Amino acid sequence: MEKTKSMEEVEEVFKRFDADADGKITPAELGKVVRALGSEVSEREVEVMIEEMDSNRDGVVDLQEFSEFHRGGRGEEELKDAFDMYDADRNGLISAGELHTVMHRLGDTCTVEDCETMIGSVDSDGDGGVNMDEFNKMMGGRAGADAAAPTDAAA
Repeated sequence: MEKTKSMEEVEEVFKRFDADADGKITPAELGKVVRALGSEVSEREVEVMIEEMDSNRDGVVDLQEFSEFHRGGRGEEELKDAFDMYDADRNGLISAGELHTVMHRLGDTCTVEDCETMIGSVDSDGDGGVNMDEFNKMMGGRAGADAAAPTDAAA
């Protein structure tokens, strides 16, 4: 079965969380990423996050569990919180500079130009940034899809 772009994006995000590349996200790895993104979380809060994704209850999150979490059940509030971690100036758009800052906090050595390319790959309206709708699509989510589904009338 051919991988879709969405599946590849989920795998890429998973790899960023899985620091030791053992195929599992541990509470320590998740905590490190969340803290690098600027959120002050307790060990218990990290454990709760793991529990939300850990369907087989082995204490870690594998790629399948991460993918299932990505595809389903993510509420609008959680998605907005994730978006806000990137949108530092709170203008409703994630810019290449904002993405670059977060990527560097996570230890990535990408350039601003790399971030511009990443932004361009999901910037469907061509405004140079990623808005909430584009972020939702990029994350493979369906948050609020029933309430705010786009119509095909304009197509």
